[in-house]
Amino acid sequence: MLQYYLVINMLMMLQILVNKFITLGCKITKRNGTVLPGTFSYNIRQNILEKIKYPKLVIGVTGSSGKGSTTNLIAHILKESGIDVVFNESGSNGIRAITTLILNNCTIFGKFKHDVLLLEIDEKHLHLAFKKNKMSHLVITNITRDQPSRSGSPDLVYKAIFEALDGSTTLILNADDPGLLKAKISYPGKIITYGIDKTVDSSTHIKLDSVDNVYCPKCHKKLDYKFYHYGHIGSFACKNCDFKRGNLDFTGTNVDLKKQKMKINKNNINLNKDIFYEAYSNIAAYALCSEIGIKEVDIINILNNKQVECKRANAYKVNNHNITLLESKNENSLSYYQSLKYIIDKEGKKSVVLGFENVSRRYKFNDISWLWDVEFEMLNNSNIDKIFCIGKFKYDVANRLIYANIDSKKIILIDEIDDILTTVLNETKYDIYTMVCFDMTDIIKKQILEANNEGN
Repeated sequence: MLQYYLVINMLMMLQILVNKFITLGCKITKRNGTVLPGTFSYNIRQNILEKIKYPKLVIGVTGSSGKGSTTNLIAHILKESGIDVVFNESGSNGIRAITTLILNNCTIFGKFKHDVLLLEIDEKHLHLAFKKNKMSHLVITNITRDQPSRSGSPDLVYKAIFEALDGSTTLILNADDPGLLKAKISYPGKIITYGIDKTVDSSTHIKLDSVDNVYCPKCHKKLDYKFYHYGHIGSFACKNCDFKRGNLDFTGTNVDLKKQKMKINKNNINLNKDIFYEAYSNIAAYALCSEIGIKEVDIINILNNKQVECKRANAYKVNNHNITLLESKNENSLSYYQSLKYIIDKEGKKSVVLGFENVSRRYKFNDISWLWDVEFEMLNNSNIDKIFCIGKFKYDVANRLIYANIDSKKIILIDEIDDILTTVLNETKYDIYTMVCFDMTDIIKKQILEANNEGN
């Protein structure tokens, strides 16, 4: 028996050393080292993360959208509060990237070296990272139709999340999502709820043609909505049973995107961007940090006076053109909707860049049926000057725009990736908004920086 434990411990030490060594090699060769080291370590023995001695606080953030922004904001509050926290700042949230992060922050004997482990984590990878050692807290932002080729329906995503939990984890849930709030029916552990009350942009009618959840998870009758924020996210109640949004632990009110302000539990909060999902990121981070014991006055002070840069919607200027880079998540119509609404709500004429080189970075299914769930009809607007289609699937995107009855004269296809910025700047004199995936955002950002360096 002693020999068995010695072999197991030596194998764990080997995996940790391999992970650290490959990470060092990636740094020396200037390669992306977020996934490769963990891939080697994980392939040696897949249950390596079960052998790690974790700190008291292990916090996960998951959901179909918004988990990156929420994780970033939580990390900011924790750091500003003087707490020693490690998180996956790169945004890589699969099991191999998580393995890389955790093993790099352990001693060779498997003890995590920091006070808090904070993880943005893919919904379908929760059970891989935490089979034995469970999270102390889990923030779930929403569950919507997302990456259908991989994830299937929202119900399957919900099942994948909750099969990884045993009741010992405190949940912080977005109660505006009925498909998520159904956890209150069966989850045996502690649940903290948050949500946002009606805003000037909320509606009493469904705004989108494709909606994921409008039926009661208890009795399966159609839910009665007091208002919708977007999609199926809003305030609801079932007239046939007792399922409802109800009273919340943390409530967001007085959301004013133009002034970038809101209230959380009647406290004034400054938003770091004038986009609605930032209101959700702020209230989710506020709820989590309050729950783990950070004083409310400190959270408010950090959010208002020590703001972190928004992870999305970064603004630049090139040759008197204002350019805003909106990262829209492929295979997620609600992510696209929020970007579309943000663009349309901006005053004056503008041009839009759409497209992607890969449907997903994780698989090669190349299913583009989700394009028909996106409300591109919103771009059929007199204030839209030009729409530039880029990337490998530019013809598919353009075809979808034509079916949205958008004037084909407004649609411009860019064949060469290296010509994106030059073509756009030459073809329009108005503000530019890019609504592309993460990889294409990096390419355009690089071209912007190069253009500005040449101008200097």
